[in-house]
Amino acid sequence: MPIRSLIKASSPAVKPAVVKRPSFREKQFQAREDAILSVVNRILSTKGYDLMTMDEVAAEVGIAKPSLYKHFDSKEMLAATAMTRLLDRALLQIKAQAVEQPALDSLKAVLRWALTAHLEGNMPLLPSTRSTIRQALVNHAPYVERLIQLTDAIGQWIQQARKEGQICKSVPDELVMFTLFARACDPTLQFLRETGQYTNAQIVELMVQVCFEGFT
Repeated sequence: MPIRSLIKASSPAVKPAVVKRPSFREKQFQAREDAILSVVNRILSTKGYDLMTMDEVAAEVGIAKPSLYKHFDSKEMLAATAMTRLLDRALLQIKAQAVEQPALDSLKAVLRWALTAHLEGNMPLLPSTRSTIRQALVNHAPYVERLIQLTDAIGQWIQQARKEGQICKSVPDELVMFTLFARACDPTLQFLRETGQYTNAQIVELMVQVCFEGFT
């Protein structure tokens, strides 16, 4: 008897997995959690972590503070979860890029997404080196896991773009990557919008041009 047939014959029948539908209470809980994270994302985008308070989050969501703590037991966990969700969205953008696309075009596409998210109020401010959230993020395994995936993917594009002659050899990979991260939170975006002379799409393209081509 062939090995494949032997394995199949000796293997127990696999029962189809039973998909448990969430209860109404579970759906409500998840909907409230999504609302909480949306509010947190907006606050992090405008004020940053250090100025955010749990009282403010609860008030904006329209729930009691004890209800907020049923979802997140601390301000640190709340912010770490919101930042993890942001990285999930960034990873989706990375996966959406065509494999055959030039590496530099992939970097530009992801930067465009980040700049657009910033203008729409959906890009949290990066934590400063002195921010108390940094340690919370380092201790939050899901965040660290996704951050590694993100930096690995962007790092590979940077190296490939360098091989293709699109990035100067004397500029370290880290500098290129950190510059891209910083552009996503650049206040220049808001300053340009406040002039009333440019649409969001024009601002995004101007920022991408300056980031990759400089002022020449």
